[in-house]
Amino acid sequence: MIQSTLLPLRAGGLHVAIIMDGNGRWAEAHGKPRTAGHREGARTVRRIVERAADQGIGTLTLYAFSSDNWNRPPDEVRSLMRLFTAYLRREAESCAEQGVRIRIIGRRDRLPRPLHEAVLRAEGTTSEGRSLLVRIALDYSARDSILEAAARLAGGRGGSREAFARALGEALHESLPVPDVDLLIRTGGEQRLSDFLLWESAYAELWFTDVMWPDFTPEHLAAALRDFSARERRFGRVTGTAQGEADVRSLAS
Repeated sequence: MIQSTLLPLRAGGLHVAIIMDGNGRWAEAHGKPRTAGHREGARTVRRIVERAADQGIGTLTLYAFSSDNWNRPPDEVRSLMRLFTAYLRREAESCAEQGVRIRIIGRRDRLPRPLHEAVLRAEGTTSEGRSLLVRIALDYSARDSILEAAARLAGGRGGSREAFARALGEALHESLPVPDVDLLIRTGGEQRLSDFLLWESAYAELWFTDVMWPDFTPEHLAAALRDFSARERRFGRVTGTAQGEADVRSLAS
């Protein structure tokens, strides 16, 4: 029997990660500069964050700017840095009122000073949020984070998955333990992970859509969650937990 996982399987709800792709192409299709697409994409972030908790999501991780995105045209990068700064300054109080906690994951040493200050202020302002954890990936690379975590473990703290997960959290400036990704969504028609949450998405369900991020709505999110709820998640076992446990006992005897 297929088990629905739309309802939270653990305290805190589902962990949904989104690769917010298509802002630039959306702008070009509408005859606008790419920066207009990024601004519209920020409005989409607000709509999704406002509805996420109501749809059973406890952790929402958004891919905003990868480490490879520094290779984009300088004017576009500067515009994005200003947009991120303005977003965090504008949304922090509203998120705090809604019980939303904001955390930024990724490198911080290369962020412009106004953005770095906005990050610290937003994290402090929303630190008491308990209804939803929103993690925004800025200057983020999963492979670089994995390398950093491995380097931290080289000091002899052990090589278990749990120890590695803790080291990875430290590498990402993440102070709270975060569950693995349940559902990873990518908008914009592409079907790749693009160096995003590679460790945490080991057993994530993947959902791709041609809808560009500025056009993505809470209804699209609900559709992704309905599809997710109909999937059977076995985590390497055969269908049915009891059968899987029986197989393990049989092999161990």
